[in-house]
Amino acid sequence: MAATIIDVANRAGCSKSTVSRFLNGSTVIAEGTRARIAQAIDEMGFRPSEIGRSLKRRLTQTVGVLVPSLTNPVFASSVAGIQAQARSAGRSIILATSDYDPDIEKEAVANLLGHNVSGLILTLCNGVSSAALDLIESAGCPFVLLFNDAVGSNGPAISVDNEGSARELTEAVISAGHRRIAFVAAHFASSDRSRLRYCGYTTALEAAALPVLPPLEVHFEGGDTSAVIAELFTQPDPPTALLCSTDILALTAMATLRDLGLTVPNDVSVAGFDGIGLGAMLSPPLATVAQPTWDMGFEAMRLLSEQLAGRMISAPAYLPHALRLGGTLAVPKRSIATSMNNNKAGRKSDEL
Repeated sequence: MAATIIDVANRAGCSKSTVSRFLNGSTVIAEGTRARIAQAIDEMGFRPSEIGRSLKRRLTQTVGVLVPSLTNPVFASSVAGIQAQARSAGRSIILATSDYDPDIEKEAVANLLGHNVSGLILTLCNGVSSAALDLIESAGCPFVLLFNDAVGSNGPAISVDNEGSARELTEAVISAGHRRIAFVAAHFASSDRSRLRYCGYTTALEAAALPVLPPLEVHFEGGDTSAVIAELFTQPDPPTALLCSTDILALTAMATLRDLGLTVPNDVSVAGFDGIGLGAMLSPPLATVAQPTWDMGFEAMRLLSEQLAGRMISAPAYLPHALRLGGTLAVPKRSIATSMNNNKAGRKSDEL
């Protein structure tokens, strides 16, 4: 069997993207790494694929940007930051969305490469293992991951500490007096961020010797969230707090709780993740982990510009997050069962 670019990377002790850059004549690779790659190629008889060679193209001043959705304000804000930095660098962007689907993600990346983009900024379902990322690396196209976990990624990345910040938020909920806390998560297969945030939740609960509940995995845009949460509150001993992997899911959770006759935060506390502007305008305001989304997009474009200028890229980076507490997070005050029973009794009285 012919050697692949992955085989060469494993033999040389580097990433696939580094081998791709070597094959495409990049000058930003350390001399020792260059020597190991050259030796591995020689020993294994590796030859670049025709597909990879066909993707050597006449580059434009356009950057491809792939995000999961533009209905989520998080991504809209980051794209605005990308656009601002691209404009200052004399570049334009082509925008695509994946709808949190790995297959659409790969197709979108192929289309962007077909537009002769000079580089890519992407939010992937999984920043470590991705067919789309394999395609990018085979093409030798410079890229920066955005929102995908910086430490676990294969290349330059801008993110916040998803696991650490979710742990801090969970600790704050525990400090408020909650002992039974559920986690509403966007499907892990569609988001490595969601999975990492759940890991932070479990770490905090285990440290406090509190029960860790299985994640309630739902669709990102909240399509099935209401039914899942309603079912949760029909069970004995329901939680007194809900942590949600995004603010959009938290808003859906609050609406569902209201329909169940429960108030936030008197009956159930709710917290999200992202820091979208709408959450701050609620009454009470949404407790959340705020990401600097515009700055993250701006910084991702800056890092890509550094690559395109042939300069060495620094290690993947976390940008600072902020906890916004209070509002929908409060000390648990009364029995959820009593509140729901009172609400049912009130409805019956109205019917009479």
